[in-house]
Amino acid sequence: MSDAVDGNERPLTPEARLEQGRRLEARQDHGRALLAYFRAIIEAQRAGRWLDESSTAPELLGRVTYVMRYVKAGRRRMFGAALAPTYARHGHAALARFDACLAIQVGDRRAEFADPRQKPSMLYFPGLPAAPWHSRGHFPWLEALERATPAIREELRAVTPRTGHSERVFASDEAERRGLAGGAGAPSWNGFYFWRHGERRDANHALCPRTSAALEALPLVRIRGNAPEVMFSVLTPGTHILPHRGVTNTRVVCHLPLVVPEDCALVVGGESRAWREGEALAFDDTYEHEAWNRGSRTRVVLIVDVWNPHLTEAERDAVAALAEVMGDFNKAAGI
Repeated sequence: MSDAVDGNERPLTPEARLEQGRRLEARQDHGRALLAYFRAIIEAQRAGRWLDESSTAPELLGRVTYVMRYVKAGRRRMFGAALAPTYARHGHAALARFDACLAIQVGDRRAEFADPRQKPSMLYFPGLPAAPWHSRGHFPWLEALERATPAIREELRAVTPRTGHSERVFASDEAERRGLAGGAGAPSWNGFYFWRHGERRDANHALCPRTSAALEALPLVRIRGNAPEVMFSVLTPGTHILPHRGVTNTRVVCHLPLVVPEDCALVVGGESRAWREGEALAFDDTYEHEAWNRGSRTRVVLIVDVWNPHLTEAERDAVAALAEVMGDFNKAAGI
């Protein structure tokens, strides 16, 4: 949605977006009205407003209540239409658990977390086992990935001097300041990406063919515009990745440690693990987690997004379809 007002481009307040949505709704332009209303709600709630009656101005309460119902109904219709082919392909019985996930996403049901430490920032799928660390037994392919460690590390060392292929993990200086801390030197977290936001980095695959082959054998999360995220994660000495959370418990993050100096660690849900070269770890990043390199050398792990092994194939298809329509909707709304 454009922020154009009377021919000028300037930010709109949530109240102005409400009025924008009202005018669009009056013209029966329900698609654009839905986007305007949704953005108004999101931006207000990010500022701590319109969360409940106490955080909403009395003169706006009626209007905000109406708009929230309008948005809930509109998103429900939109998501239902987008998911119809998935339901037709798999049948409703196979997607009973996903029905609960969808109900939470559109606001028809409250999320009830099995473990209060688990708080996905975007999408919660109920009924999946909840624990910070996953048992290796759920990932039968881990041993094959670990056996490929020498070949993967050899390719890592060959591409390390190619600085033009490295990308910063955070999108902006401000995000990096919020996400990293450091000691004597400036903190730095960069990635040599094989996939980023679901886009395949073909040139990097070509530079690391054995790594690429190992990755293609894994149950990667594949969601247009979103996943997977796969990279050589490069953390310089003294860098601390501050506590943060992931977006959904439908995925699992796996680390294959490749170069690990002394005094490095990963903490998930308050439970710390040390990386050991060639020994893979799998964890749920919707638990608060952080990592640090307090050693004297750069630490590198291969980070891979894979599907939660407790999802069925039908549920994976449904989650991917929902995530794609959500992403399209949010992008259209300017969120």
